[in-house]
Amino acid sequence: MNRIDTIFENLKKEDKKALIPFISCGTPNLEETIDNVFELEKSGADIIEVGVPFSDPLADGEVIQNAYVKALKNGTKVKDVFTLGKKVREKSEVGLIIMVYYNLVYSRGVDTFLKEASEAGYDGIIVPDIPLEEREELQDKCEKEGLYLIPLVAPTSKERIWKIVEGTKGFVYCVSSTGTTGERSSFRADLKEYLDLVKEKSGIPICLGFGISSKEVVAQVKEYCDGVIVGSAVVRRLDENREKAFEFVKDLKEECE
Repeated sequence: MNRIDTIFENLKKEDKKALIPFISCGTPNLEETIDNVFELEKSGADIIEVGVPFSDPLADGEVIQNAYVKALKNGTKVKDVFTLGKKVREKSEVGLIIMVYYNLVYSRGVDTFLKEASEAGYDGIIVPDIPLEEREELQDKCEKEGLYLIPLVAPTSKERIWKIVEGTKGFVYCVSSTGTTGERSSFRADLKEYLDLVKEKSGIPICLGFGISSKEVVAQVKEYCDGVIVGSAVVRRLDENREKAFEFVKDLKEECE
């Protein structure tokens, strides 16, 4: 069984929600990123999403873009995300997911990238810019390596949502609104209806991301989903004050329980 399935099954038994923070690999350096993973796990993270720095991250807002710029200036390479996975797996069974733009997967070789990700101990990958018509082939290749291709869905047409989530495993990453990542304080009026639709069609856990900025926001949305994904709010705090970032994650985890 994939580690992601086990995590969500255990959380469901305890009537808890998953907390999934995002970090940028190599920001400010690889060693500190690895340490951040362990500290985030101690603070309550169930799954950690590790972003591979990219020069043109279309889905990401200013905070994550800036983190990627720092990592790239420091010489961070794609191979570093695999080193991170191996180092984490020496000590931890926390869920690990790679967030990577398709250009980086393609340029390394799809089969090679997925094999390396699996061998490094990752449980799944998110490819935010994968064309819909190429998704099924990539999903099949992921499954051969024991990885889940986590679908990213936005509040668009029912037909498109259905096509994206069909046959998927693990969980669905539900984007709170169209646009880029970033912190928000309010959400669309039909959020529950949108999430219910995704849940009905996918039949697997759904997690909400893009705009989860505080424990108050978690309290506002947690009854509609199985977990929350927190990116910009964590990345910004890690840049400003690491200890405050971990305290922030602890506060979010309390709200997830």
